[in-house]
Amino acid sequence: MSAPAEVVAALPQYEIGPAIGQGGMGVVFAGVHRSLGRDVAIKQLPWDVLNHAVSSELFDREARVLASLDHPHIVPVYDYVRTGREHLMVMERLDGGTVYSRFHDGGVSGEQACAIALAMLAALHAAHEAGVLHLDVKPKNLLFTTQGVMKVADFGIAKVISEGATLVTHGGEVLGTPAYIAPEQAMGNALSPAADVYSAGTVLYELLSGQLPFDNTRGAISMMRQHMFTDPRPISGVPIPIAGVVMRSLARELDSRYREAETFAADLAAAATAVYGHGWLERSRVPVRHLTPRVISALSTSTAAPIGDAATQPVRRPQAPDPTLSATRARPRPLPAEKSGSVLWLRLGAAFALIVLVVIALLTPERIPHEATTLKLDGVAVTAPVEADLSKTFAVTGEGTPRRLSLDLSAAGIPLGSATAAPKADRDGGFRADLTFPGLTRWIVGGAVTATVLTDGRPQTFTLLTRQHPLASALGAGSLILALFALAYLESGLRTIRNGHRRRSALVAGPVLGLLFGAAAWLCVSVLRVHEPAPLFGAGCAVAGAVAAGFVVAAARSRRPKTR
Repeated sequence: MSAPAEVVAALPQYEIGPAIGQGGMGVVFAGVHRSLGRDVAIKQLPWDVLNHAVSSELFDREARVLASLDHPHIVPVYDYVRTGREHLMVMERLDGGTVYSRFHDGGVSGEQACAIALAMLAALHAAHEAGVLHLDVKPKNLLFTTQGVMKVADFGIAKVISEGATLVTHGGEVLGTPAYIAPEQAMGNALSPAADVYSAGTVLYELLSGQLPFDNTRGAISMMRQHMFTDPRPISGVPIPIAGVVMRSLARELDSRYREAETFAADLAAAATAVYGHGWLERSRVPVRHLTPRVISALSTSTAAPIGDAATQPVRRPQAPDPTLSATRARPRPLPAEKSGSVLWLRLGAAFALIVLVVIALLTPERIPHEATTLKLDGVAVTAPVEADLSKTFAVTGEGTPRRLSLDLSAAGIPLGSATAAPKADRDGGFRADLTFPGLTRWIVGGAVTATVLTDGRPQTFTLLTRQHPLASALGAGSLILALFALAYLESGLRTIRNGHRRRSALVAGPVLGLLFGAAAWLCVSVLRVHEPAPLFGAGCAVAGAVAAGFVVAAARSRRPKTR
């Protein structure tokens, strides 16, 4: 792909060659300065996003800041040209490949992965000090010079492009790259250096373990949802001091994550020294320059003996499941007998509570007892359950001459709808009231419900059966969805605990979700079986669900060790 005529005309001082890269951040062309003979990379930024006043002015300001960045691990910007609709950025050309290509082709050792991370974090810290966020840290944006110096490219471009993009996508790609995006960035919240820390931690996780912290087989949207709502799986096969630093950098909550790149780098330097011993950075043969005094001091700190060959064995992305890995490295540690026994009793308690929930739901009586009345619905006495089409007008007749009559529908004491009319005297000395429910009531009420007629005297109740299918009503479908919702969120919380995070809030949230599940499951069963909901049985199911969930959460917390 050759450069468009507009690009060639905008940069007459450069000889522009073919395209050497393309992505959501624009197209990159090779170039040579005609007078200096300097090789450059010319990035043509996406005009369809920047071609309006707000984005153009924003990028002009950002380009000036980018050009001011002077750090050995940041790709320098030599020139910026804006002409017509074109926004062109001229940068240093690096021909030593990317971290992505080096990782996939030959792999990197543990020492090299930590050295690359220190260089990356040094660049991020310098940019953050200048007020620039990267927002797209990933292996393909980490480039090597021919001398092996790693530099970070594309600083700040994602921030500018996202100002004019729809949601977080442009050109078919997700800004921030789903595999490395921070939770707050995926949700569109306010951003800080902690967002780049999260992405850098994801890169380091991948370099050390050979895999990403989340399942990347189900597409971009699924990946982003995992970053937003679930915790990363604990890193495996990595020495504990380094693993602890990596997992802290990937904390979803900002209060638990490193807030700045320098602190992350200092802790990583100390952990790597503890694992690989003094001089590990030099042995890695990855040049790292301009470290802050705090990081340099951490490099000389050692709190543990070096660990074997972990530094020299390259890590590559696994192409297929490794049975050896699953049999040895991934095998969980056996629990002490006392702890395992307590977990067993908790699980048995949860199973018993679930059985009680099912039994109570199935034992819910078909009808709630009602006193005999003299009322008739469309001529049918309501001494027994009576069926009605709530979408039509129907008549209620009875004795006496009340001034006002209302018919209220409820399930387990929860109001579902009401109809009111002024009764008229009939020939037999009684009354007749023609009632019409609002159209919404037909879609809310399903199965068997309690009908209450209010007149001048005492209320009279009876069982009313609806004609539409129970699942065609909000009462039936809604209770089913509510039960599944509670179950899904409970499972999400349990997954978080199984990943090693023992949050105290789970001890409250778990039983609350269990209570919601128990009540919704009971209501769904009652509606589907066309049983009139009985409040006491609903309360029993809710309590059983809360107890079951409490036992499950307690068992999960006892089963997993605390990681931070």
